Amino acid sequence: MLYPKRSSIKKIFLIQNVEASMYKNSLKKCLIGMALIITSVGSYASSIEGYWKSIDDRTGEQLSIVEIRKGTDGYYHGKIVYRYPNAHGIKLANCVKCPEPYTNHPILGLEILSKLKDNPENPDAYIDGRIMEPTSGRIYKGKALVTSDGKRLRMRGYMGISALGRTVVWLRTDHANP
Repeated sequence: MLYPKRSSIKKIFLIQNVEASMYKNSLKKCLIGMALIITSVGSYASSIEGYWKSIDDRTGEQLSIVEIRKGTDGYYHGKIVYRYPNAHGIKLANCVKCPEPYTNHPILGLEILSKLKDNPENPDAYIDGRIMEPTSGRIYKGKALVTSDGKRLRMRGYMGISALGRTVVWLRTDHANP
């Protein structure tokens, strides 16, 4: 009977071990790459930048679409890029009740969110901003929190302390127009 030489068997096992090791390394690299992609998508989802549909928390009516961007000053600012008509079909054109210097300015393009900054303790939270309500003209201190799925923005406006405020939920949208 013919048997393979001992040295041939060692070479076969060595080749198989090298191939298995290469396969494991490739698999590890692939898994690490996938993990990086997944975490980067998750961090994008929590960004406050983009378009948000504001909803009246009392009536459920769509109010406007607000574009939030980070300014050159390092703060986040939001301006109205679309205004929905109210229940009577009327679109508020100018900010009649707004304080100076916003009095009678057009609603479209009006900056209603300013000086919002990243919260160093929570990457999904934003603090120390100012929020203006165009229908009443009131300006509130503000903070915001993007939900973990990145589809909702919990905007809290308050005077004095946060406990004496009101929270509204804005919905992420992909477009400046409905």
